Amino acid sequence: MEGLYYIGLDIHKKTISYCVKKVDGTVVQQGKIAAERKALHEWIAGLRGPWCGAMEATIFTGWVYDFLKPHAVDLKVAHPEMLKAITAAKKKNDRADAEKIADLLRVNLLPECYMLSEALRELRRILRYRNMVVRTAVRMKNKISGLLMETGAIYSKKRLHGRKYFDDLLERVEDVPESVKGMLKLSRSSLEMFETVQKKLIKTLREDKLIRERVQRLMSIKGVGEVMALTWVLEIGDPSRFHSARQAISYCGLCSAQRESAGKEQRGPISKKRNKHLQTILIESAKLAPRWNPQLAALHEKELSRGNRNRATLSVARKLVEYMLAVERQGKDFEPQQMAA
Repeated sequence: MEGLYYIGLDIHKKTISYCVKKVDGTVVQQGKIAAERKALHEWIAGLRGPWCGAMEATIFTGWVYDFLKPHAVDLKVAHPEMLKAITAAKKKNDRADAEKIADLLRVNLLPECYMLSEALRELRRILRYRNMVVRTAVRMKNKISGLLMETGAIYSKKRLHGRKYFDDLLERVEDVPESVKGMLKLSRSSLEMFETVQKKLIKTLREDKLIRERVQRLMSIKGVGEVMALTWVLEIGDPSRFHSARQAISYCGLCSAQRESAGKEQRGPISKKRNKHLQTILIESAKLAPRWNPQLAALHEKELSRGNRNRATLSVARKLVEYMLAVERQGKDFEPQQMAA
């Protein structure tokens, strides 16, 4: 579009490099500004006309995207892995990166990635924080067991983390140094705090009106729990961005990497180019889902009969993706007969 400026942004923690170009590739302006809202506002005020921009997806991209979006004709976020493949060069610096992004945007070759709405990203941040708290709680449980094993204490593994049993254990255990008892009490209080925090965060997500209906529909699938449904909704965003179940399965990292050359094909382990949050929760859910879902149990047994437990788990995880995608598309509760078709 004539008169429209194309802006490439290379975002870092403290600075943002920018390059402004016309449609014919003429550089209008280049420079660097502080990564602060005040500096961005002054920079926007100095632009000469309507503009569209692009930036690479990084940990710093979200707030910059939200701040600039109302001022731009169009604003895009580039996929970092695909951007590397396109812009591989010997000379690499912030100024050159901003110019390359502007050029890719200008000629409509920018490898764009999906950007969740600000509201969904806020909820996703809460969910990921909850997952971090859970992982920390698991490490704390392991530490409690480790301290008891180091001192030769005898305890019940199944009952260890119950409050009453733990208190009784500390009273009757013998030959355990007082310093270890102190660490055990401190670890127990931390564990209780972590459990309280994660329950509070889940309650916040459960009661949010923006996603509540979608989560309830997904939970109509036997074997899909609340955390699995929340993770799907907040990591996928808009399910219509996937044209097929195969694309969704690939995004979740449930397919193997492919290497083909000169007619020879080699398959590797499951791909590391994936949404790691979805991949982890799907594989964990696939290990438990066959207990509650007869269809998934039959699929698991069929794959298990071929002699590979990991492949059986992956098959169940893929089927879960197909089920959830079908529920999202149809906008109604799960019905095994219709979803199978």
